[in-house]
Amino acid sequence: MAEPSSVLGKLEIEVEIKASAEKFHHMFAERPHHIPKATPGHIKGCDLHDGEWGKVGSIIVWNYVAKDIIEAVDREKNLFKMRVIEGDLMKEYKNFVLTIQATPKHDGSGSIVHWLIEYEKISEEVAHPETLVQLLTEMSQGIDEHLLTEE
Repeated sequence: MAEPSSVLGKLEIEVEIKASAEKFHHMFAERPHHIPKATPGHIKGCDLHDGEWGKVGSIIVWNYVAKDIIEAVDREKNLFKMRVIEGDLMKEYKNFVLTIQATPKHDGSGSIVHWLIEYEKISEEVAHPETLVQLLTEMSQGIDEHLLTEE
């Protein structure tokens, strides 16, 4: 039996936010170009390269980060999935997929944002992307603050 490859990996993060799951999902699915306003220290810009905002197959360019293709948008589950197709990450990873799902908290106030990162490193020497934990946590918090000021 073959041993599992150490070049494949998963990283999961959960961030508690005050905004609704629907609003958080809507920010990624329909208004990703507003994310730089919410997280200016992390994302400098977001442009639609091809397709339509919120449509599977559309290509989004996150300035200074990556170019992604939208693989899934599920409004009922507040789920958004994108695959990195260009950018610095592709120097170290063969595959890099981010799935973001926001779910309402059971007590009815706020949401939990669940980030799932699935990746395949180009070699065993490449580090696992733990540095993204702080970035995605801070981005989630920045988006949350932005959404709350819109209310």
